[in-house]
Amino acid sequence: MSGASGTGAAGAANVPFVRIVKRDAAGTKYAVMVRAAALAGALVTGAVLILLMGHNPLSVYGVMLTGSLGGALARRETVRIAVPLLVTGMGTALAFKMRFWNIGGEGQIITGAMAASWFALYSGIPGPFLLIVMLAASILAGGLWGLIPAFFKARWNTNETLFTLMLNYIALEMVRFVQYGPWKDPMQRGFPKIAMFVDEARLPRVLGIHIGWVVALVLALAVYIYMKKTKQGYEIAVVGESIPTARYAGMKVGRVFLRTMFLSGALCGLTGYLTVAGSNYTLSESVAGGAGFTAITVAWLSRLNPLVMILVSVFIAMLQRGANAVQTAFKIPSAAADILTGLILFFMLGCEFFLNYRLVFRGGKEGARRG
Repeated sequence: MSGASGTGAAGAANVPFVRIVKRDAAGTKYAVMVRAAALAGALVTGAVLILLMGHNPLSVYGVMLTGSLGGALARRETVRIAVPLLVTGMGTALAFKMRFWNIGGEGQIITGAMAASWFALYSGIPGPFLLIVMLAASILAGGLWGLIPAFFKARWNTNETLFTLMLNYIALEMVRFVQYGPWKDPMQRGFPKIAMFVDEARLPRVLGIHIGWVVALVLALAVYIYMKKTKQGYEIAVVGESIPTARYAGMKVGRVFLRTMFLSGALCGLTGYLTVAGSNYTLSESVAGGAGFTAITVAWLSRLNPLVMILVSVFIAMLQRGANAVQTAFKIPSAAADILTGLILFFMLGCEFFLNYRLVFRGGKEGARRG
């Protein structure tokens, strides 16, 4: 008896105090509670930060809300920020669904913008066809830029995370080269800039915002159907779950990589087109504006669901627009405004852990805390 008791005590001592266990499925009520708690935690933590800066948290949060939704101009600006996040987020989600970690959204946006800009500046195509050609060029350029890491992954199993990340810097240097060299506007005497687009190379407006927001909504539905209802979408999901299983089922994994990464890059390239033809009306090294990296957050928060991405993109755009309003109204440094935005996103992303996993403490039952 004592020996058995000693063995049991030794075994209990070797069991970790807390273990992380994969959750089967979180119920709707539990998911709502966790997300609400995360949002509340973010607001409370942000309030502490605001108090440390000597401001009233309620006033600051009020300015964030009114600065993003408080008037027609603010709402239009919020939607303008949300459009590239939504379109790039969908491109990112396609790659992430098959566990191809495409961190190259920035570079794909830039190459799409460069291709569209060349036709806008130098092609001489007549007005009615110019926007169409710019659209096709941006999609093709972004898609081909996405094919490069996919080809190396399929052929030599290279690390796509590092590969796509490095391509961002190559694309950025390409823009800097043309901005300071062959595409420099000869009329600019100071800082080198690329010339502004002619009116025929600018997207029409719908309800005061460039038509890209309509395109983005239509694409969200199309990408959802593609991922959920088509054979190609099913292949993406299977490859993401298990490459050996996909091969056993007769799927050509390399072809799936190439096809999906072309689509992923094409959507990011489309973002570049919407940005230069709908908002900036020129090309610069800041054309991507961090959308390629922020879109990763959009994709994860929406769980790779294109329809949910609509809401998530608007939410993040509200945070960015609201942070700018707070910075102006309270003379808060831009870094502090970014920290406030980052805190909220950190809590919202962190809550996903508790939706996918649960904590089992020593002596607790496996079935406990399932939510």
